[in-house]
Amino acid sequence: MGVLFKLPLFVVLMAIGSAAMLVPAVHALALDLHRTAQPFFYGAVLFGVLTALIGLATYDRPATNVARNQLMTLIAAFAVLPLMLAVPMREAIGTVSFFDAYFEMVSSITTTGASLFDPPSQVVSPIHLWRALVGWMGGFLILLAAVAVLAPLALGGFEVVRPTNKSSNADSVIRRADPSERILRYTLQLFPIYAGATLVLWVALVVAGTGPFLGLCLAMSTLATSGITPSGGLNPWQVGIYAELLIFIFLFMAVSRQVFTNEAQQGFWRRLGHDREVRMTLLIVSLLPMVLFLRHWAGAFDAEEQGDVMAAIRAFWGALFTVLSFLTTTGFASHDWEAARAWSGLPTPGLVLAGLAITGGGVATTAGGVKLLRVYALYKHGTREMGRLVHPNSIGRAGKLGREVRREGAFIAWIFFMLFALTIAVVILGLTATGLDFEAATAFAISAITTTGPLADVALEEVAYTDLGATAKSILMAAMVLGRLETLAIVAMFNPDFWRS
Repeated sequence: MGVLFKLPLFVVLMAIGSAAMLVPAVHALALDLHRTAQPFFYGAVLFGVLTALIGLATYDRPATNVARNQLMTLIAAFAVLPLMLAVPMREAIGTVSFFDAYFEMVSSITTTGASLFDPPSQVVSPIHLWRALVGWMGGFLILLAAVAVLAPLALGGFEVVRPTNKSSNADSVIRRADPSERILRYTLQLFPIYAGATLVLWVALVVAGTGPFLGLCLAMSTLATSGITPSGGLNPWQVGIYAELLIFIFLFMAVSRQVFTNEAQQGFWRRLGHDREVRMTLLIVSLLPMVLFLRHWAGAFDAEEQGDVMAAIRAFWGALFTVLSFLTTTGFASHDWEAARAWSGLPTPGLVLAGLAITGGGVATTAGGVKLLRVYALYKHGTREMGRLVHPNSIGRAGKLGREVRREGAFIAWIFFMLFALTIAVVILGLTATGLDFEAATAFAISAITTTGPLADVALEEVAYTDLGATAKSILMAAMVLGRLETLAIVAMFNPDFWRS
């Protein structure tokens, strides 16, 4: 274990990626797909040896700037590491270019879930297992980076929270600790929860009748909020209502950081009930599905189908499940969501789904987007400013929850939101320059920056990822990496002190 302390983090990630190639190799071998198993096995050996050589060359080399090295490692993990992960995939398929395989790996490791395989049945199941596994590992990487790298730097949403005295003492100890030791400590704390929840959901989905392979892919995609499935969605003949209910329950793990950070401490359920992100999620999941249901009911009333009670119940469940799925940037669309469209005859409200994806899930979770905590800070600041307009000499009462938000938290959240909106505008401009119309460019841009790849498939009916050119795909890959790391982390790299030894 002490050897890991003296190796660069990127080398450790290369070793993990090399070892993970054995999983689809074994799966393909069990299916007698030797042509598919060989590239993954040889890739594990080749990149394992390469990782060992790089590890020997960089062993026990002290870092001159810890913060810079950690952020650069995260960028390399999401932009450079997929080059290695794409090699066995390209060789196993044989009919796709290396560039398209690289796009798939960037999409997977950033938990975006956008796919160029249309239909998904054109590739064998070990390829889908590899996509889901890379997405699952990418989800844990961003979860670990949030608490072990971004939190000490006051990035990733933690810049909004005012640390308590207890957490301040803990943070000061964390800052003084060796970076490798800190990462290992949080890995030992978080991975059992992350892997255990995946295992529990997998077993539950198999019991619900999804099948072992599909259940494993769905479990990994749910915990990582990647939305990757072997069938390109929730096939109603394979994923029933009970499986959707299980996925719905586990999606709440992407709502609050309390699930991972306070799991073993006393008062966990009480803190979870008072968590601002959980309360905002419950409010959104309670109100928005009802609005969408009334929209479908009004459409069914015009079509004289309002008397179909079962269709109405299915429409409400479809709206409830899909709202939480897109709020956590997973991107699963319930089969009943499509059934509701057939019942009412109305098109998909893509703008609503895009707004949910932009809102995002919880801080220090696998979800993308702006994050609920920043939205809460903006909401509290807005209500306080409106109160001051009515009562200019009033003294604000923040309450226990409001006091946990830093005084400048709303200001920082507003800066992030503006940078987020500006990034969307730049990506839309770049996509329209490649020939896409404004609606398609907007859907693709939001899906990439919020890491909600299925958003484009659900919101658009005439354009898919397979229709994009190389330039558009390159823009989307850059947007995926930027959206996964968040704009403030990238902006921090332009600080001159960041590059001083």
